[in-house]
Amino acid sequence: MPFIEFPGVHLWYNDSGGAGVPVVFMHAASGTCDSWEYQLPAFTAAGYRCIAYDRRGWGRSRADPMGEQPGYLSDDLHDLANHLGLDRFHLVATAAGGIGALDYALEHPERLRSLVVANSIGGMQDPAYLEVQRRLRPPEIQALPVELRELGPSYRGTDPEGTRRWIAIEHASRPEGTHGPAQPPRQPLTFARLEAMQLPVLVLVGGADLLSPPALMRLLAAHIPQCQFTTIAEAGHAAFWEQPEIWNRLVLEFIGQH
Repeated sequence: MPFIEFPGVHLWYNDSGGAGVPVVFMHAASGTCDSWEYQLPAFTAAGYRCIAYDRRGWGRSRADPMGEQPGYLSDDLHDLANHLGLDRFHLVATAAGGIGALDYALEHPERLRSLVVANSIGGMQDPAYLEVQRRLRPPEIQALPVELRELGPSYRGTDPEGTRRWIAIEHASRPEGTHGPAQPPRQPLTFARLEAMQLPVLVLVGGADLLSPPALMRLLAAHIPQCQFTTIAEAGHAAFWEQPEIWNRLVLEFIGQH
């Protein structure tokens, strides 16, 4: 699990290797590449080459003050894909990682076989969408402890050990207490841009997600032409962690078609 030096960042990643079709995973703002511990073995066993990385400012990746900061969401991934010699790959992202994934899909559609966006607000800047988001995510929800915001109540109540492990990864995601300035997309993300996307997309949502609930993600999915929309009952914002068997099956079935 080495570092790669790119302009502006010392990027930490892991790569299962092998000759399988590549799948790249992009983590949430509450995680690192360690968050995918339930996915990487399952996808590797299914024959895929699995790659995950700590996004700039998270986990073990470090910004390099000698380079441009904060950089753009899609650029670090594009540099990583080029460095690893990836031709076309599946991109799987959750929560804040989904914003970067949509940015990449719009900037470099020729590099992707498919896109999976799970539990993400998507980063759309359309005023009507932002207003719905504002009503669904009032300050009272934003002020909750991170595990109450992101983990569904069914999971927190029935799996205390899994909850503790998730919290430990979340704490390790910000070793210096802050991620610094957020990376913007190359261009503003809008519904008009999504409507021109010609790429198979799976949008996954948790039925108990406080931060990107089904109503919000349906608005996002409605503007993506080749979109499949699926809800995982009772799952919160970290559906991939809370219900990995169901989540993995849905994603593997989808990418297997493309």
